[in-house]
Amino acid sequence: MGRFVEHRWLGLAALPFLAAALLAVGSCGTVPRTVVVPPQIAGATFVGNDQCYYCHTNYARTFQGSVHFRVRADVGQLPGGTSCESCHGPGSLHAAAPQDRARLIVNPGKDPQACFSCHLDVHTQFRLPVHHPVLEGHMNCVQCHDPHGREIFKPAGGLGMARLNEQCADCHREQARTFVFEHEAMRDGCVSCHQPHGSIHAKLLTERDSNLCLKCHAQVQARPSEVFIGKVNHTALLSMGSCWSAGCHTAVHGSNFHPKMLY
Repeated sequence: MGRFVEHRWLGLAALPFLAAALLAVGSCGTVPRTVVVPPQIAGATFVGNDQCYYCHTNYARTFQGSVHFRVRADVGQLPGGTSCESCHGPGSLHAAAPQDRARLIVNPGKDPQACFSCHLDVHTQFRLPVHHPVLEGHMNCVQCHDPHGREIFKPAGGLGMARLNEQCADCHREQARTFVFEHEAMRDGCVSCHQPHGSIHAKLLTERDSNLCLKCHAQVQARPSEVFIGKVNHTALLSMGSCWSAGCHTAVHGSNFHPKMLY
């Protein structure tokens, strides 16, 4: 099963960072393109993609069609304006001594700060009270994302639903297994209910308690004091908290016994 971190409160010390990050993200909306400042490696110079492809032939086949290949650096920063070195830093020392990878090249798979230099909004999400433990060093971005792949992002934005569900299922196998009665929300993707990076709600949910379920399960208010979902009066039940913790729809991902997600 996957792991995530849940804090009961967010320290006041984090508030200045959050404010700065939000300002940075907001200001990015007026910038026509992403400005990349590559990682710096003392004594190293930029060598260009062709030098990288000489050894990393597997990446050469897919990287040129990826979103990250199209990220442009400041004019004059990198040969040709785009490069592997946007994320990995200048590669001359690594090319001369490829066996010494730990010191001579940046590996974003081990250090997410390389990803956060562009993805400021995601960095902020990982500082929310409930989050996947990336900042703690127990996970990294490349466990879920392929930075060299062509399909890391789809045109509609975000990971394609089928691919995203597969990524979640790598860890959350119990929730992703086949059920006799499927929860239709699962077909729309895990992000229908969960924030993958961080949330202010338990279990990385997008909404708190029954508010999450009511986004899809329309209610009818027959009287000001009564709430019906379908033909069932849920007035007292909703006041007990979430639809699953109230002891009713406990099989939220799917059930082998009941079409209404009951055990």
